[in-house]
Amino acid sequence: MTSFSQVAAGITCKPGPTYGAILRTFTTSPACRESFEHDTVVTYSQLKTMLATGDIQLFDVRSPAEFEDGHIPTAVNIPLDNLEGSLKLSPEEFEQMFEVKAPGKSDTNIVFQCKSGNRSAKALDIACLLGFNRARHYKGGYIEWIEREEKSL
Repeated sequence: MTSFSQVAAGITCKPGPTYGAILRTFTTSPACRESFEHDTVVTYSQLKTMLATGDIQLFDVRSPAEFEDGHIPTAVNIPLDNLEGSLKLSPEEFEQMFEVKAPGKSDTNIVFQCKSGNRSAKALDIACLLGFNRARHYKGGYIEWIEREEKSL
């Protein structure tokens, strides 16, 4: 009989696709499939337009310390580690905790952002699994935001 450790010793682990890529490929949930059929990335120009019109629910998933060091106007800080629990709150609890209207699962103006786009992509995966099927993320993150804003001055 071959033990698990003997079998596992011969397995080579290689870098693979991200969790989000696997989710998009293999999910059987129609809601999640639908969410990846639309454009999930918001560009700098799109973000600027959304901010100018006020048609955005922008959630910064960085740490509170990062948020305090600077953030995109109107962004609400919900650290990635707290996101799932926060999105599961009742609308009343969410509004009490964050002092903004709770996002709705079918809202098209939900945008997650972080420093460089990695955590916001994870936030998008979490939101999708919770039924926020039209959420998107700002891939450029706060780094791109600052660079582009400084150039426009």
